[in-house]
Amino acid sequence: MELINITIGYKTEQCDFASDEASFQHNADEFQCVKSVYSTPTREQFQNCLSTKQFNSTFQNPINLTTHKPDSRVYTDFSESSSPNSSFLNLNFTSLKPILIVKPKTESEIKQSILCSRKLGVQVRTMSGGHDYEGLSYLSQSPFIIVDLVNIRSINLNLTDDNAWIQSGATLGELYYKIAKTSKIHAFAAGICPSVGVGGHISGGGFGTIMRKHGLASDNVVDARLMDVNGKILDRKTMGEDLFWALRGGGAASFGVVLSWKVKLARVPEKVTCFISQHTMGPSMNKLVHRWQSIGSELDEDLFIRVIIDNSLEGNQRRVKSTFQTLFLGGIDRLIPLMNQKFPELGLRSQDCSEMSWIESIMFFNWRSGQPLEILLNRDLRFEDQYFKAKSDYVQKPVPENVFEEVTKRFLEQDTPLMIFEPLGGKISKIPETESPYPHRRGNLYNIQYMVKWKVNEVEEMNKHVRWVRSLHDYMTPYVSKSPRGAYLNYRDLDLGSTKGINTSFEDARKWGETYFKGNFKRLGLVKGKIDPTNFFRNEQSIPPLF
Repeated sequence: MELINITIGYKTEQCDFASDEASFQHNADEFQCVKSVYSTPTREQFQNCLSTKQFNSTFQNPINLTTHKPDSRVYTDFSESSSPNSSFLNLNFTSLKPILIVKPKTESEIKQSILCSRKLGVQVRTMSGGHDYEGLSYLSQSPFIIVDLVNIRSINLNLTDDNAWIQSGATLGELYYKIAKTSKIHAFAAGICPSVGVGGHISGGGFGTIMRKHGLASDNVVDARLMDVNGKILDRKTMGEDLFWALRGGGAASFGVVLSWKVKLARVPEKVTCFISQHTMGPSMNKLVHRWQSIGSELDEDLFIRVIIDNSLEGNQRRVKSTFQTLFLGGIDRLIPLMNQKFPELGLRSQDCSEMSWIESIMFFNWRSGQPLEILLNRDLRFEDQYFKAKSDYVQKPVPENVFEEVTKRFLEQDTPLMIFEPLGGKISKIPETESPYPHRRGNLYNIQYMVKWKVNEVEEMNKHVRWVRSLHDYMTPYVSKSPRGAYLNYRDLDLGSTKGINTSFEDARKWGETYFKGNFKRLGLVKGKIDPTNFFRNEQSIPPLF
């Protein structure tokens, strides 16, 4: 047995039993530790809870319950899972199946789900798009339910004031589609993958092609509506600036369920310019990528040039190539002189470029130019029939040319390796690193995303590919940020560490927490201690409370 200190407000009590055997009840200044023998609640027990008068007094229609089915798309036997990314299941932990999946249509139904989960002692996983890289929005080692926000996805634009209220279940594609159908000069500074859920994307930061001009998605949040552990709805005014700060890049799943976000929309030209410049890796290409490192973050804020390194099979031979994929917030007539001045080594010509609308640039970056915009409404654009493992880094000094020679050699060992270099600088660097939980700002040249994909769901196959990407990540250690080595929350990586249940100490989590948040991790812990002192909202890499 162990003594557990639980603090509610200013009141601390000791429970002389293990946390897994206890439930904690509190109401205002009253606190009680209750010892019980825990057994996993059944679906029927949960339904009974939802149907009681205590939890079912606010609406007439029954809550929309979707339970696990053996042949469902998201939940099959985990040895053959077709979930968005289940590659880590045999790698970091083995997940239980959810007791049930709730697809609420109203905020009252979300409240019911939270209160019943607390009463029955099960965890809540909130899913907006299901793109968490380690699956933490739909998987758990502890008994849990999923609150799938697919029906909580309305989008209300206010183009006069350049803002929008977006419910967390909406996808980026749905948001972009609605903007494009309403205005030719508005956009939102967020990512390019249309099936990513707004809720998770914004709360983790949110990279995008116009971030050097307009900042991260989280930098453009001006209000939010959060449901806390007690089912109370808070907005920016009632939640206070500390919690509002934490939601914008700190991972909202640690603090409650964000119902909706009010964001600032960006103004963009009616015509932007895109180009792709693709080259086979070799000595000359290595020099080109090396040169990009020095200028990518220093270019005009209207210009975004990222580098993608991958390979392809030509006949029986693999070829490693680098692709410069670019968006410029302006016309070709402005872009060419700018490129000739700042990056003449690329040899860009007018005929290499295409002018298009901002929404067409989203299609361009998804390799879907010319396809109907309605494809943006498809919520299932994922890595179909593939598993993957990803990692991330931040680079603060240009990597030596010879490193790219080694990267090329390593890429020849894999069928589907990938590295993406996202340039930083611009507005991102102008915002102080304590302004929001996302700290990787001034002094960082670019972010690296490492990824490896495979199709065969076998342990030996998985281990082979995971060892490869870990080895590449290890190789890059001397050339990336240090003390701490940075990582991007939206490229979640359980290799960095994980929590050990409800009683995880803040110090135990500091190692991986500071990797994502640097010095902001302590402030996030203090916010957690105030909003959710019993650590109800948690996952395998959530912020523990600090008192």
